[in-house]
Amino acid sequence: MTNEDLMVILKKVPLFARVPEADLKELVNDSHVVELKCHKILFMQDDPAEHFYVVIDGWIKLFRQTKDGDEAVIEVITRGQSFAEAAIFEKQNYPVSAECVTDAVLVAIKGDSFISRIERQPEFAMQMLASMSRRLRTHIALIERLVVKSTSERLGDFLLSLCRTDSDPEIIHLPYDKTLVAARLGMKPETLSRALAKLRTIGVETHGHEVVVKNHESLRNFCRADDNSKAVAS
Repeated sequence: MTNEDLMVILKKVPLFARVPEADLKELVNDSHVVELKCHKILFMQDDPAEHFYVVIDGWIKLFRQTKDGDEAVIEVITRGQSFAEAAIFEKQNYPVSAECVTDAVLVAIKGDSFISRIERQPEFAMQMLASMSRRLRTHIALIERLVVKSTSERLGDFLLSLCRTDSDPEIIHLPYDKTLVAARLGMKPETLSRALAKLRTIGVETHGHEVVVKNHESLRNFCRADDNSKAVAS
């Protein structure tokens, strides 16, 4: 992948959308592409934060290890999204671990280079603040759903976020295994199975990793959701 290819990709990432081309080119020169296989660990919680990342392809799980050795899934990141910016900004260790849950391709951006540009050019800092603000709003929305919505409604929201059309029926593919889907939605695998069974009553069928949504409007009504639910895919 050439630097020109990386420029095209990064321009589509909100963090870099308004960065002047000359500045973005310098940043790309200090970056490199990372290709990882499924289940490969990118970094561990408390490792020194030396890079932050943009996903070109694939899915990345961000998680923390509890004192009891359990795994708490914080977020699942996909194409066009960035992560670990806050650790770079604060010059701290990574607060989470990152693992590929599919084969993945990422851009690794050197933290020192980015920080030096922030110090010279305040617009970089504003872009990073805006990016972290968007991430915070996403987390607040997730917490709200965990508190006020049933497991079936949370699952329905997640499925709506994966829909790409409003045409009935639509076949969607779960991007990662059901165990991780359950963890991401704050439920146990057996609870996910019960939620899927309940959604069958409104025309949602599951066949392995394929889910058939027979009627988008029925699913939205069930979830008391609108089209903005599509913004919470990951």
